[in-house]
Parts: sequence; C-alpha cells; structure tokens
Amino acid sequence: MARSFLQAASADEVQHPPPFSIVQIEGLVILKIIKHCKEFSPTLVTGQLLGVDVGSVLEVTNCFPLPIQEDHQDEEIEDDAGAKHQLDMMRCLREVNVDNNTIGWYQSTILGCFQTVELIETFMNYRENIGKCVCIIYDPSRFNQGVSALKALKLSDSFMDFCRNINFTGGKLKKKNLSWADVFEEIPIKVSNSALVSAFMTELEPDTPVSQYDYDRLQISNNPLKRNMELLIKCMDDLSIEKQKFQFYCKSLARQQAEQQEWVQKIRDENKARKAAGQEPLPEEDPSDPIFQTIPEPSQLETFLITNRIDNYCNQIKGVTAENLIGRLNLMKAFHDN
Repeated sequence: MARSFLQAASADEVQHPPPFSIVQIEGLVILKIIKHCKEFSPTLVTGQLLGVDVGSVLEVTNCFPLPIQEDHQDEEIEDDAGAKHQLDMMRCLREVNVDNNTIGWYQSTILGCFQTVELIETFMNYRENIGKCVCIIYDPSRFNQGVSALKALKLSDSFMDFCRNINFTGGKLKKKNLSWADVFEEIPIKVSNSALVSAFMTELEPDTPVSQYDYDRLQISNNPLKRNMELLIKCMDDLSIEKQKFQFYCKSLARQQAEQQEWVQKIRDENKARKAAGQEPLPEEDPSDPIFQTIPEPSQLETFLITNRIDNYCNQIKGVTAENLIGRLNLMKAFHDN
C-alpha cells in the first residue's frame, strides 16, 4: 500500500484511537468482495474499504478493487500508479456523495495463508495515518467448501505497541510476555441490510424441491485435507529453517563469549607483567576487535507468523476431518434406521 495515498487521504493523524469491537458490513459490500476475489482466483487481489467510524462499531459501507500488481513493472512506479488510482476513485465517490473515508482494505487468500510480514507493515502504515483500520480476509477455497470465508482482522494493541519501538528478539518478547497468538485479533462481523433489501430477499426465496446443487453440498472430498497437509508440511520446513537460524546465532554467541574470555585472560596475564615492570595496564576490551562487536539476534517475527499459519492449517484439518467423520456417521445411522 503506497504511503503517499494514506498520507493524502487522512486529514489528521490519530495517535491513540479508541478501540472498536464490531465490524458492520453491508451485504452489497460482501457481494462486491466475493465477486472480485472469485473472478481472479487463484490470483490474490486486494481492494479498499470505505465507511464510517461510529464509536465501538466500524461500519463498512462501500469498497472498490485495486489494480493487480504486475511482476515485470517497477515497484515504485506501480505504487505511484496505485496511489493515483485510489485518490481518483475516492474523488469520484465524494462527488456523488458516497462515503469515501478509508477504514482499511480487503484481500483474498488461499486456505488462510495470510500471515505475512507485508500484512503487518500495511497495518502499521494504516494505523500511523488513519488510526482505526481493519483488514477483511476472504478465502474463495474455503467458501467453496461451505465454510464461512470472511474474517475481520486487526493487530492486537499489545503487539502494535511492541513492534512500534522494539525489535523482535526472543528476550524482549519473553519480557513483554507476548506469544504468536497475540499478533492478530479477530473482530466479529455483523452483516447489515436495509429493510427494503431484506424484504426483497424474502420475496426472492424459492419454493422449489431439492436440486442437484443441494446434493452436491453433501459430497465428501479429501482435496482440502490434502492441500492443507501439503501447506502444513511446508510451514514445518520453514519453521525448521528459522530454528536453524536461531541455533546458529546461539553457537556464534557462545563462540564469541569463549573468545572474549580467552582474550581477557590473556590481557590480564600481560597486565600483571606490565604492572611488575611499572608500565601502564592495557584495556581488557578492544571495541575495534570483531570479538567484542555485538552479534545481532535474529528476529522472531517470521517464527510468530509461521506458527500462526501452522495453527490455522491445523484448525482447518481438524474441521475437515470432523465434518467428514460426522457426515459418514450420519449416513451410517440413516442406513441402519432404514
């Protein structure tokens, strides 16, 4: 997300906005998000959310898609073009008296794989410029399985305050008592429709017998389970790589400490001889020597995000297997009863 657009779209920078507990989305906005994400699936897309902030409720009243980024284009030029597109869209909406206040963005995902460093950076960017913000995650693959595919997310306040000023090192994370489960916070979604729309939808309800589509929803497929298992294995490999990085850091730190102790002991022995000879003692530490330079501790942010993805895939596998088992048990019970 281009920073220039957010700075231009926000009138005042809100340092400590009051929290919100509900995201209220109009039904038309949900349909727009679903249509945009499904049209370009499996390509990941994103869009802008517009609405108003009413106390503890963040109302999403409109949205529009953003251009898909091309791999061959220059990133800086593409960001400027995206910012210009967003400003032009919001200017047009303002001219027709439609809500044009930026309150976040939506994006598609595949099997819930949305926990990335880029997502956190976008959250920080929005928070610094417009205060309250929310990200709507839509998963077309989950929607096809008959599962609720919409999630409203924000960064937790504790994690936001931590990552604004401090690096993601293990010791500081432990001191703040933060875990991987404290990164994101899911906000309840409330769907809102006008009375006229609700009445119209009631009139549209068909009074027809069961169709083939209704039977297709009873089909038990192992494809989601297989794909989740593949992604889970990949996450475990990524977690192993992060673990190896931290182990290498620990070994390098232990080696450096051993070299420092050996150096200090050598200088102390030499200082004893210099003291006996009436000479000035040498300093025990030499800042220019590489063995006294601090080894940077690797960031634990990627480990947190990978652990979040592992938890997500495990929950999806649990849900798929439970649905399959319950479906089979119900079928067997129906056969026995008949």
